[in-house]
Amino acid sequence: MRLFCSLLLAIAALAAEPADWIWTGRYVVTMDPQRRVIENGAIAIRGERILAAGSQSEIERGYQARQRLDRPDAILAPGLIDTHTHAAMSLLRGIADDLRLQEWLEHYIFPAEARNVTPDFVRWGTRLGCLEMLLSGTTTYTDMYYFEDVVAEATREAGMRGVLGETIIGFPSPDAKTPQDALAFTERFLSRFHADPLIVAAVAPHAIYTNSDETLRACRALANRHGAPLVIHLSETKRENEECLAKRKMTPTKALDALGVFNGRTVAAHAVWVDESDLAILKARGVGIAHCPSSNMKLASGVAPVTRMLALDLAVGLGPDGPAGSNNDFNMFEEMDLAAKLQKVSTGDPRNLPAEAAVEMATIRGARALGMEKEIGSLEPGKRADLISIRLDRPNAVPLYNVYSQMVYALKGSDVEDVMVNGKLLVKDTRPLTLNAAQIEAKAREYREQVQKSLR
Repeated sequence: MRLFCSLLLAIAALAAEPADWIWTGRYVVTMDPQRRVIENGAIAIRGERILAAGSQSEIERGYQARQRLDRPDAILAPGLIDTHTHAAMSLLRGIADDLRLQEWLEHYIFPAEARNVTPDFVRWGTRLGCLEMLLSGTTTYTDMYYFEDVVAEATREAGMRGVLGETIIGFPSPDAKTPQDALAFTERFLSRFHADPLIVAAVAPHAIYTNSDETLRACRALANRHGAPLVIHLSETKRENEECLAKRKMTPTKALDALGVFNGRTVAAHAVWVDESDLAILKARGVGIAHCPSSNMKLASGVAPVTRMLALDLAVGLGPDGPAGSNNDFNMFEEMDLAAKLQKVSTGDPRNLPAEAAVEMATIRGARALGMEKEIGSLEPGKRADLISIRLDRPNAVPLYNVYSQMVYALKGSDVEDVMVNGKLLVKDTRPLTLNAAQIEAKAREYREQVQKSLR
């Protein structure tokens, strides 16, 4: 009998499909079209892609893996998708707070950047940002900054996925004296990272109020020539809208649409001051929206009409924005929590933006905002193996009645235990495997001294 059972096990093993990894957990939050939450679930992975997500018994029968990660007290979920930030600005964290956006930019950020931003600054700032993002469960982020080729190098070094936009702005910047220089830099950047497995190179005109119409049109044309996305700030503040209305007799959304800026893959950050006709344009053009609740609250920019956007089924993701005063961290768990609560208090209806919708914005809907929903954002066969485990064995994690509610209102970025991107384990047992945390933090302290001296 023992021999017969051994023979059956051997036959089953031969029939099982080979896999590189099997992850198991108490729950698997798939974010697939059926929104399956699988209790005692598992995920099989081979190479860069997911083979299957199902019950542990199904996965164990169907796959034999070289490596395992068993987390009986954890949620397994898609890696979180940040749709708007400025990673290298981590080195300017807290440089100026409690100010209006224009004052913050014009009197603190732009001068600090002019005196300090170099390729080395960007490299170490991006490393610091990637370290913080990975440790809190972000696997893909959308960036807008300078020396974006260096951002891409540091992002690949970390093993993260990035939609990385080279900033184009209408005054001398750290890496370009003119918008024409910035466009030429961006073209080289797009060519260099074309078809990279982790990096999506993008064109990033800062905003309508910092670029000429000619530059904005050139940005769209450049993006379309390379099949690249365009990333832009849109209607972040009431002042931006009022100035655009006074100058153009149109909202920023209508003005950009008239310029043809939305005629291609676009990610618009903020979209706070948008009306119903603006939303109709954004929907018709398929523009992805990056909602940044922490930033909009901290800068008193206003409340984006996210409830209405979701009712219209716009592709709305979440982003922490920059860590230098408009937020100060990269914590996507915080953004989920605040996004849900901000819509409730601003509309007076606690039913608006429920927890599941907030998780959706941080995963599959965020992927839609980036035009990447066929590759990332859910745990489905054929998709990239970008996933995280979140601990459920801490006081803030018990008791658990609803997984989505727990993820949004109770769990924290610090509860993330393991992170995988593109089939490669980047964080295990809360320890980064691709980045030297002590070295990065020491370098950040060095840069603090430099930045502080430069502003005296």
